[in-house]
Amino acid sequence: MKRVDLILSERELDAVIKAIDAAGAPGYSVMRHVTGKGPHGSVSEAMDFSGLGANAHVIVFCAPELLPKLRDGIQPLLDYYGGVAYVSEATPL
Repeated sequence: MKRVDLILSERELDAVIKAIDAAGAPGYSVMRHVTGKGPHGSVSEAMDFSGLGANAHVIVFCAPELLPKLRDGIQPLLDYYGGVAYVSEATPL
């Protein structure tokens, strides 16, 4: 089992969710208004009021065979709009 973590702008969330669905992922979890510090600096808590610049964290658990389809759908969006995606191993309890 693989775990895919995506951090991206909330504005692009709908397009990424469509790509996840189109790849055939069994499901996903979304956490909105994610803040933190990355290579481009930190995200201000003051952005919560307007939502401008807010990020989302999307987690997808899937079979390894699904990764190429996910990558094909998501990578162009990340390249154009920005964001990061990481893949790791996931072992069910």
